Amino acid sequence: MLPTTMHSAEVMVTARHIAGWPEERNSLVPADCWGSAQRVVLRLPALKRAVPVCRSLARAWLDGQRIDDEDTRYLVLLVLSELFTNAIRYSAGTRVTCRIGRSENQLFIEVHDRGGTPSVPRMRHPDQEQEHGRGLELVAKSSARWGRRVEADHSCVVWAAVPLAAAVRHAVAP
Repeated sequence: MLPTTMHSAEVMVTARHIAGWPEERNSLVPADCWGSAQRVVLRLPALKRAVPVCRSLARAWLDGQRIDDEDTRYLVLLVLSELFTNAIRYSAGTRVTCRIGRSENQLFIEVHDRGGTPSVPRMRHPDQEQEHGRGLELVAKSSARWGRRVEADHSCVVWAAVPLAAAVRHAVAP
């Protein structure tokens, strides 16, 4: 089940949950848990199939937080997808931790790969013909700011701050 405190919630997703998605969603996360959680921690396996599951959980949290502005939602889900996909692609780890939280005027997204790889994400400027390499450029253009840090265990954390639309800022859940 989902351990919830007054201000945060944590979800541990397994490969079995992903294989049974979306049916597994109801057994994993109670529908009414997101309103009081100003921060959510999502722990997922480092699998490509986990990216849409992570987006689905983030979308449910945005619903619970009453963040209905489509532009804000689009940017949050885009940034989360790009960071999660990069963590899977460039990490040697088996799990990825995503944290999403809010302040009065911003949403914060943090993806920790726990991969033990020495590579540090950096923005590239690929040619028009190149198929990959635009993820961090999209993150930079979609967020107010972003950054990365390498932890002592050589894992990597990449984060971004997405501004809340003015209409959403005051719609804090009760």
